[in-house]
Parts: sequence; C-alpha cells; structure tokens
Amino acid sequence: MVTMKSGNSQMVRIGIAAAIIVAAISYLAVTGVEANKSYYVTIQELQTMGQKAYAENLRVAGSVEPGSIQRDGAHARFVLVENDRKLTVNYTGSEPPPDTFKDKSLALAIGTYGRDGVFHATGLQAKCASKYAPAAQGKTATTTAMAEPPATAAK
Repeated sequence: MVTMKSGNSQMVRIGIAAAIIVAAISYLAVTGVEANKSYYVTIQELQTMGQKAYAENLRVAGSVEPGSIQRDGAHARFVLVENDRKLTVNYTGSEPPPDTFKDKSLALAIGTYGRDGVFHATGLQAKCASKYAPAAQGKTATTTAMAEPPATAAK
C-alpha cells in the first residue's frame, strides 16, 4: 500500500511540473509574438495615425526618391515616396542596406515612427524596379528547349 501512495504522489508532482513547463512556454511564445508584431501602413496612413504612430512597430513601403540616399557605413538616410507623400527614413540596422537598394527601387522599411517626423528603421528590404521591368517592345522572348538525351543502345 505504501508503494501505491508514493507512486500517486510522484505522478501528481510530474503532472504539476509538466503544467508549469507548458504554461511557461506558452507565455514566452505569446509575449514573443506580441513583441515582434508590426503593422503594414502606407505613408498616408502613417502620417494620419496621430499618437498611435509613435507606439507601434510598423512597416512602410514606397519608392526611393532619386538622389535622396545618404550612406554612412551600414546606416542610410533616404526618402520614401508614395503618390504625393514623402517620408524621411533613417536606417540603423545591424547589416548594410541590400545591394538592390538604389534610387527608384521599391523599399520596405521596418521600425518605428519618431516624434521628429522621421521613420527610424531597423530593417530594410528592397527590390530593384528595373529588374522586373517588361521586355522592350519589338524584342521577343528567347526560349531554349532542352535537347533530348541520346538514345542508348540496347544490350
């Protein structure tokens, strides 16, 4: 009878320990997701958000204004343009801007909006607009067909 009681007691302790571990992992997962969540907004939406704009992690996209890029090592300052709206961005990420980050490229800045009217980005993604442009008129696409492998002689 003593072994049965100690066995139940041990099972209860294991159950409590497992419940605590599951609760701790769940808490860390939820708080981690909340901390890394960022909302995508247009430049116009950002500029009309009011006080909410300063408290959120945000993603803002636009076209890089030609001549606005000022590089300083891994940091960059530039202007994003969307329709008639402009937004100055100060990028201070841990890595330099990507190679595709150039004038007129489409860029996505990830960070926070400061009370100084500047978007402070810690992440930056860019794709070169010219890379995805359609072929010039009059030129046809060239396709290459894969040659069939030579037939092997039967043994």
